[in-house]
Amino acid sequence: MTPLPRFRRLPAERQEAILTVARAHFAEHGPASASYNKIIEAAGFSKTAAYQYFDGREDLLGAVLDDVLDRLLGVLGSWTPARDEVDFWARLEAGSHALVAHLSTHPDDLALADAAVGRAQGGVWLGWFGAVVEDGQRLGLIRTDVAPALLAAATAAVMRAADAWALTALRTAPPEGSATQAVPGSEQVWSLLRGLWSGGTDGGGGRAH
Repeated sequence: MTPLPRFRRLPAERQEAILTVARAHFAEHGPASASYNKIIEAAGFSKTAAYQYFDGREDLLGAVLDDVLDRLLGVLGSWTPARDEVDFWARLEAGSHALVAHLSTHPDDLALADAAVGRAQGGVWLGWFGAVVEDGQRLGLIRTDVAPALLAAATAAVMRAADAWALTALRTAPPEGSATQAVPGSEQVWSLLRGLWSGGTDGGGGRAH
């Protein structure tokens, strides 16, 4: 489900205002429990007017989740081929750190991230990790005896779990210093990925550099 064409013809600021209100409600009450009537009331239009923009509650939820996914992918940016092994790991770490930093300051996106990724059913989300896997294979860093799509899905799952774990660590022991400080436990994440990508032969050594 996607918004009706009339929604996309609204000014960008109005679209964002509606999605912001809806995102907050779905994040607070859950995708399955948030009230459609309360959302459209808070957004400032009647139920009759709402049906000019959305077919119903699920349509609005879909628009919100698609927007959350776009925001997460915007934080990651597109993956471009790395120059070498060191550059590959540096870019991966930077992407992970940026995503954790975004989720730590955007609790609505954090609350809806799993639902947004699940709605995508792979798609552009797994496409990002697929590009990582393809680049790692080009550099000889990632095994080639497993289907790339499976490696991309496994990599995405590891990174999502790692981000959730890092956010928990940041909440219980907020790091001091600049925003570029390393994500807690990141060395363990890279070691886990190296084990996955090398077939379990990493030996816990962490990143190549």
